[in-house]
Amino acid sequence: MKIALNGATTMHADLTTDIKAASAAGYELIEIWAAKLREFLKTNSIADLKNLLIENNLEPYSINSIEHITFRNAADYEKIKAECEEFSRIAAEINCPYVVVVPGKLPENATETQIIDESVKVLNELADIAGKHRVGLAFEFLGQSDCSVQTLDLDKKIIEKVNRENVGLVIDTFHFYAGNSTLEAIETLDPQKLFIFHINDAEDLPKADLTDAHRLYPGEGILPIKEIKSSLDKIGYDRMVSIEIFRPEYWNANPFEVARKAKEATEKILGLTPKKAVASE
Repeated sequence: MKIALNGATTMHADLTTDIKAASAAGYELIEIWAAKLREFLKTNSIADLKNLLIENNLEPYSINSIEHITFRNAADYEKIKAECEEFSRIAAEINCPYVVVVPGKLPENATETQIIDESVKVLNELADIAGKHRVGLAFEFLGQSDCSVQTLDLDKKIIEKVNRENVGLVIDTFHFYAGNSTLEAIETLDPQKLFIFHINDAEDLPKADLTDAHRLYPGEGILPIKEIKSSLDKIGYDRMVSIEIFRPEYWNANPFEVARKAKEATEKILGLTPKKAVASE
């Protein structure tokens, strides 16, 4: 299983630093944080980014992310489609297979059928855009109560109804736990439809009180990571795992040290063979 560093884990670092920190710690993959990508491209070219990745022996795995893609007004939805075109074009140029897309907020009194229908419609339209660039869309459910798609179980229904080669989903251990997703949803999942696996842990708090800021290095909290890994093993998923931790304490630390600690913690809890770091900072 290849390990990726997600740019959210080192939020205060720029993209160049993310790439160098991931390389130094021995990562093979990187998920590029969208805001950092835009900032990088203000003074650098896409060719510069591609060369930087090659120089640091990293493969880009996703651009993360396009937010709130569903239940938008017409003007905002046009911006979503333009963003999909922008990121899909860049992804294709740097040989990055996926763009992460996130559901919109939960409308008042929305039914499951309405959520499914809206999600399927939007994903099909955005998949047409991404597909022109041979890029896939990874649809990530969020466990918070204000998200329209809160569980893997519902995300799976949506992805199955879309039924397109370039549309799959994301499992994030934090959102899996917070939204009360089921292990059965993993164990009945087509592993080819799981595009991205995000790992993190969380403090021991009531689910209703958990926020992204309560995330921890894998193995330091109470999330059922080993159970999730066991279910992934049952379906034969071993493609990749990406470390995504929105913790301000880590953002303020040395990104090279954070990248190293995160990778070591992930290897330990998942039982992966450590890949040696190539440098230190």
